[in-house]
Amino acid sequence: MKTLHGTGTALVTPFKKNGTIDEQSIRKLVDWQIKNKIEFLLPCGSTGESATMTRDERRRVIQIVFEQVAGRVPVIAGTGTNSTNDSIELTFDAKEIGIDTVLLVGPYYNKPTQEGFFQHFRKIAEECNVKVVLYNVPGRTASNMLAETTIRLAEEVENVIAVKEASNNLEQIMQIIKHAPTGFSVLSGEDSLTLPIITSGGDGVISVISNEVPKEFSDMVRYALRSDLAKARALHYKLFELMKANFLESNPIPVKSALHMMGMLDEELRLPLVKLSKHNKEKLKKVLKDLKLI
Repeated sequence: MKTLHGTGTALVTPFKKNGTIDEQSIRKLVDWQIKNKIEFLLPCGSTGESATMTRDERRRVIQIVFEQVAGRVPVIAGTGTNSTNDSIELTFDAKEIGIDTVLLVGPYYNKPTQEGFFQHFRKIAEECNVKVVLYNVPGRTASNMLAETTIRLAEEVENVIAVKEASNNLEQIMQIIKHAPTGFSVLSGEDSLTLPIITSGGDGVISVISNEVPKEFSDMVRYALRSDLAKARALHYKLFELMKANFLESNPIPVKSALHMMGMLDEELRLPLVKLSKHNKEKLKKVLKDLKLI
């Protein structure tokens, strides 16, 4: 059995109208996710707007989620930044709370070489002694970690256990699946590619859409992992328009707008992100109505 499999939700971070963290809404979201059979939860990822939070805020959000989960599902904390030292400090914060697995995004803006990727992730994994999920998302970081580097980390750093791959490069992802050591999990970082990645041998997903439809999307993943492709394909295409609508503008702008329309939270984002434009809100609203979510 792989250490990580199935569907993990990259949780949004609800904010109040005054810009502070909305603890009550976070706790409500956590309970709703678990009730709808999600396999694990991830606070403070890209979808959680972690780049706009202070260190204390990130620690508090992770703590709220960890407390509310109360051992019911695994919690993976997003502790990556573009600074190796800052990432180590955030990882130690999460470890003190009780987290044993973290998600580390590739260093953004710096544009490291492949050796830089390797040394960055190795240092955090070895110094902090936690399980590490690598996160390759070149669309946000401006640099791509190649399959060879991911495989090298999986082989040489014992506590690197998985990768969230959001390169949109299926050949690269298949190279990792083919050559990674036994027990290393390959997770989709793109909702719309989750089905083809699983059918190629992948193990699951860290998802945006599962914020809105945790049961149906995690059911799709479970069907795919059991090779019940007819049922998986039916759910994939049922949810396909919402997968696309979630990226009408930068994530998490649309998903927060959707959750607001669903009555889950206030539609509050932190600058430089702003609310969904009126034109795109109408498009999103139609998709939500078609799925009977509003």
